Amino acid sequence: MTTVTNEIEIVSSFSAASVFKAFKDFESIAPKVNPSVFKSVETIEGDGGVGTVKLFTFGDAVPFTSAKYKVVAFDETNFSYSYTFFEGDNLMGILDSITQHVKIIPSGEGSIFRQTVIYNCKGDEKPSEEILKAEKELYEQTYKAIEAYAAAHPELY
Repeated sequence: MTTVTNEIEIVSSFSAASVFKAFKDFESIAPKVNPSVFKSVETIEGDGGVGTVKLFTFGDAVPFTSAKYKVVAFDETNFSYSYTFFEGDNLMGILDSITQHVKIIPSGEGSIFRQTVIYNCKGDEKPSEEILKAEKELYEQTYKAIEAYAAAHPELY
């Protein structure tokens, strides 16, 4: 089995606690701030912690329709969480799963958002460089949109 890794790192002026809190609300914020990518995100099993299963329904700006993921780690104290996409057309017929590790690191008065995306391939075929680049841009765009939403709603974050 082949794996491919994509790294995203974004420096933020927001505290790690604020960024983490906003991302805990991803399910409700993402469709508001980026509806062309996220039509809906809904919990189909669990309470948001480890073992929770969520269903993404994607918007018209991405070539996928839906995906399911399971939360595999959640550590609010250390501002980190991990989840694995295990079903959906986002696996492109060539992936067993996509595992994502998110860590928000305090840095001065702000933070660093770090996301590692691991594509677990079924065989030797792997996502193209174009797909990897497009997905990295999508993750960065989504982060910036969520950060802007949090900035516009300081009473919540």
